[in-house]
Amino acid sequence: MALTRRAALFGAGAAVGVAGSRWMGASNPSLDGVAIITPTGSEGTLNDASLLSETPIFKHVIVDEPLADGMIAALRAELKAAEADGRPVNVSAARHSMGGQSIPRDGHAITLNTGVISFAPGTEVYSALAGARWHQVIAALDPFGLSPKVMQSNADFGIASTFSVGAHGWPMPFGPMGSTVRSVQMLLADGSLVTASRSENADLFSAAMGGYGLIGLITELEVEAVPNQLLEPTFQTLPAAEFAAAFTAVADGSTPMAYGRLNIDREGFFDDAMLVTYRPIPGEIPPASGSGFLSKVSRSIFRAQPGNEWVKRRRWGIETGIGAMLAGASSRSSLMNEPVITLDDRDPTRTDILHEYFVAPDRFGDFIAAAKAIIPGSYQELLNITLRYVAQDPMALLSYAPNGPRIASVLLFSQEMTARAEADMARMTQEMIEAVLAIGGSYYLPYRLHATQDQFLRCYPRATDLVALKRQIDPGLRFRNALWDTYMGQL
Repeated sequence: MALTRRAALFGAGAAVGVAGSRWMGASNPSLDGVAIITPTGSEGTLNDASLLSETPIFKHVIVDEPLADGMIAALRAELKAAEADGRPVNVSAARHSMGGQSIPRDGHAITLNTGVISFAPGTEVYSALAGARWHQVIAALDPFGLSPKVMQSNADFGIASTFSVGAHGWPMPFGPMGSTVRSVQMLLADGSLVTASRSENADLFSAAMGGYGLIGLITELEVEAVPNQLLEPTFQTLPAAEFAAAFTAVADGSTPMAYGRLNIDREGFFDDAMLVTYRPIPGEIPPASGSGFLSKVSRSIFRAQPGNEWVKRRRWGIETGIGAMLAGASSRSSLMNEPVITLDDRDPTRTDILHEYFVAPDRFGDFIAAAKAIIPGSYQELLNITLRYVAQDPMALLSYAPNGPRIASVLLFSQEMTARAEADMARMTQEMIEAVLAIGGSYYLPYRLHATQDQFLRCYPRATDLVALKRQIDPGLRFRNALWDTYMGQL
C-alpha cells in the first residue's frame, strides 16, 4: 500500500495553522440557517489556532445557510446591526490564523460553514460559496477528473479564507491561491454586493486578495481547476547550499508538485536538504482519499521531538531512508487532501506556532545562515521546516512576492504557553524578520503579530494604499481585526 506524503515524511501541517480553535458561549436560534451565539461574562471570547489570542467579542454568528441569497441576507443583517452599535465585523471559516487576524475585538465575529460548490462539466472553472472547505472542493471536482489548481497544504481550511490571507500551496510553479481566482463577490460595508476581478473593480480585487477581510465580506469565488493526475515521487538528498538551484530547476512547469525539507537536529542544523518531486505517470487515478493509518501513526514520532535530539535525527533518517523507499504513487488531489488534525498537538502546556519567510532563490543561502545564527540560540523547539516554490505575485497589495519568485520557508515551532516563552518567541521573530528584510525577503502576516511597526511597513509598503482605499469604501472602519488594530489603524 502506498504511503501518503505525510506518512512517508512525518511532515507538519503548514500554511495557516496547525492547532484547533476554541469557542465558549451560549447558543440561541435565529434566522434559518444562522445560529447566533451570544457570549456572556468571561465566556464572551474567541481564540484562534495559536491558543494565545483570546479576544473579547460582542457576538459570534455561525452561518450555515446553504443558499447564496440566504447567506447574503444574514451577512447584511449583521452588518446593519454592527453599524447601529458602532462595532467591528470580521468573517472567517476555520480560524487557523495565529494573531487575532480573524477576530474583531468587541465586535461581530462571523463563521461561514456554507460549503456549496457548483461546477459545469466540460470546463475547468468552479464556483464556491465562501465557507466551503478544501476537502469539499476536492470531493466535488474529483468525479470529473479535476483538482484544485492551488490550495493550502491542508484540506480543512476555508476557500475564501485562503484567498483572504494570500495563502499558497505546493503545486508548481504557481503563486498564491489568489492567482487562480477569476473573480469574487463580496459585500462592502454599506451592504452593497459587488463583483471584483482583474478587469472589474480591480482595485478591490487587489486589496481583497491577501487583505484579511478588511475590504469586504467575500460571499462567492470563481476559481480555476486543473486535470487530476497520477503522480509518482522521487527523493533527492543534497547539501542545503545546493537546494535552491535544484528547486528552481524543476519550476519549469514539467513538475506538478514539489517541496523540500531541511534537517533540524542541532548537530546538523540546516546542513542537509531533501527535495521531493512528483511527476505524472500513466495509470488509473483512484478516487481522492485522505489520511490513512500510517499518517496517524507518524504523529507519535513527530510529537516526541521537543527536547529530544535523538528523535530529530531518527526522524530525518526515516524521511530520507525507509520513508522515501516506501512512498508510492498517489493522485494529485489525494496528496492535498490532508486534514490539519493528523499531527495535532494534545499537550495543554504547549502550542504550535508557525513562521514563514520568503526569499529570492539566490538569497536562500543567506537565509540559511541567518536561521543558523538565530534559531538554535533561542528557547524555542523547531519541529519542522518545509520549503515551497512561490511564483511572483504582482497583484495583491500585501504581496510577499511582488518582485519575483520566492522560496518559502515554513517553520513550525512547539512553544511553551508561558510569558517567558512568548517573550522569547517575539524576540526571535523580530530578529528573523530583520535578517530576512536585510536580504530582500519578506515574512508572512497570518501568524503571531510580533513584527515591529517599522518592519511591517518595510516589508509591506503598499499597505498604505490598502489603508487609503479602505478608508474610502469603509469610512466607518466596519471591517477590523487585530492585524488592522496593530499595524494599519494609525496609518
